[in-house]
Amino acid sequence: MTGTGRIALDPRLSMIARLVGPCERYADIGCDHGRLGAFMLQRGLCERAVLTDISEPSLAKARALMDRLGLTDRVTFAVGNGALALDGPVDAAVIAGMGGATIARIVREGREKLADARLILQPNVAAPQLREALSDCGYAIFDERVAQDGRRNYVILCARPGPSAYDERERIVGPVLLRERPDELAPYASFRLRVAKKALAGAAASGDRSQIEPLEREIAIWEEVLACPRR
Repeated sequence: MTGTGRIALDPRLSMIARLVGPCERYADIGCDHGRLGAFMLQRGLCERAVLTDISEPSLAKARALMDRLGLTDRVTFAVGNGALALDGPVDAAVIAGMGGATIARIVREGREKLADARLILQPNVAAPQLREALSDCGYAIFDERVAQDGRRNYVILCARPGPSAYDERERIVGPVLLRERPDELAPYASFRLRVAKKALAGAAASGDRSQIEPLEREIAIWEEVLACPRR
């Protein structure tokens, strides 16, 4: 937070805010400290925010922040499991800072509550599994970005209701990232390549043959991305 009480965000949350864009009612599912919601309200990017978390103690930090900034009258706080806590329709929903499998479960279980909302998703791990789950749940990815924060790279997916199908390369790298090849893709690909090689070494050492072939294919895909970073 700045000295004037204005919220400042790190590069990851700043990118998420830009991808949410202007909307009437936005939801942050698993909102933690509530900084993203406060930023959205202060900048006039949304009229109202719905902040949810799994328990009241988890939501207390967001309540305290909104009260301190004088924003409480524009916020709905809801305790509950994922999107099931939503009390009505929203234009956009953020689910960020969790594993891809957890985000996929939240989307799957809350599909009716999410309705036509745009989803802005930031998985810490398992992005390929999340892309596959989105397709299975009736969502199409329409934008993808990589946010760089120091030495860390975060992939952010934007999806909306619609049919989609992704091949292995698209699930691993991302359909939009593969098509657009932004500058940020190269450092992200280098990071994912290191992770895959380390996992392959572990699988080889343990004799887990079921993981070796998929990891070898993933390594080949990331190497191809790095060999041809731009279209």
